[in-house]
Amino acid sequence: MPSSPTRRRILATGAGAALAAGVMSRTATAAPATEETRSLDELYRAALAEGGKLVIYAGGDTPTQQDATKAAFRQAFPEIDLTIVVDYSKYHDVRVDNQLTTGTLVPDVVQLQTLQDFTRWKARGQLLAYRPAGFSKVYDAFKDPQGAWTAIGVIAFGFMYGADAAGPTPPRTPLDLLDPAWKGRIASSYPHDDDAVLYLYSLYVRKYGWDWAARFAAQDVVFARGSNFPGDSVRSGAKAIGVGGAGAPLGTGPVRWVLPDSAPFMAWGQRAAILRRAARPAAAKLYLNWCLSAARQQSSFNGWSVRTDITPPTGLRPVWTYPNAHLDGFPAFMADRAEVERLKQTFALYFGEVHGDPTPGRLGLHPGA
Repeated sequence: MPSSPTRRRILATGAGAALAAGVMSRTATAAPATEETRSLDELYRAALAEGGKLVIYAGGDTPTQQDATKAAFRQAFPEIDLTIVVDYSKYHDVRVDNQLTTGTLVPDVVQLQTLQDFTRWKARGQLLAYRPAGFSKVYDAFKDPQGAWTAIGVIAFGFMYGADAAGPTPPRTPLDLLDPAWKGRIASSYPHDDDAVLYLYSLYVRKYGWDWAARFAAQDVVFARGSNFPGDSVRSGAKAIGVGGAGAPLGTGPVRWVLPDSAPFMAWGQRAAILRRAARPAAAKLYLNWCLSAARQQSSFNGWSVRTDITPPTGLRPVWTYPNAHLDGFPAFMADRAEVERLKQTFALYFGEVHGDPTPGRLGLHPGA
């Protein structure tokens, strides 16, 4: 028969349980980080005192894609030496992983499409918990409750057409892209090279079936790397329709991005975070506060803001009010890497293997150093 526990063991066990409960209680009830109260001018002075330099790794498709952001930031804070390195997010994230492992970290801020990385980095304690001014106004799904990351902009992917090339009856749904009139006149980024484009195509297949993919492949679509490719092809007049790229839904220029009534498109909040081992945290904080400022959010290229207190232009609603944007679906999709890989290989069977050099160039291990 087992002996009864001794008084010492009971006391030790009870003390340990009480200590654990106390730790859990303190953790659960610990006050969250407060929202930034300093002005941009005060943050600017702190960044200058730190050294006046900032390096950002930004997800994107061309080396010049962040030039407008860089110019606007430099105009506001001319004494900050800002470097923004643009590369595919799927290269930036493993680049950062390698730099963290080897003790050679270059960027202070990462802003990427690979949403799953922010969850992973937070769990490993690699992100700085910080709430910029305006954090409380950010849509809940666009921020980490503890401030490990926040979205700084809304990006939406779908398809677009040339106003002149498409004529009086432009396509309005993905089914319209199967019209024989568009054969040989469509450009697309590879869905199996860019996870956001992959999610968009997966939504099309979910709604219309794999037969849609087979019929779309029969349209003699030209595929290339980079989500800039569809828009560039339509803008240049090379193609009438582009699939798998961003645009402004209220745009009235020569390239019209389609915001469908009920057909699927996809959108997400581009996440940004300060790395805990960043060499220049003061400059990084200045940048995030500037990105979330009302002035910046009101000037977004597509009219959408991550903030709930910024009213979109007339004719546009907040992006989270569009069920067909599948806003909640993309983070879950990005977290399921096995499903992502399965879909990549399946679309390769329909559209062929990915060809071509990466559009931002080959940047190596430590760009921006």
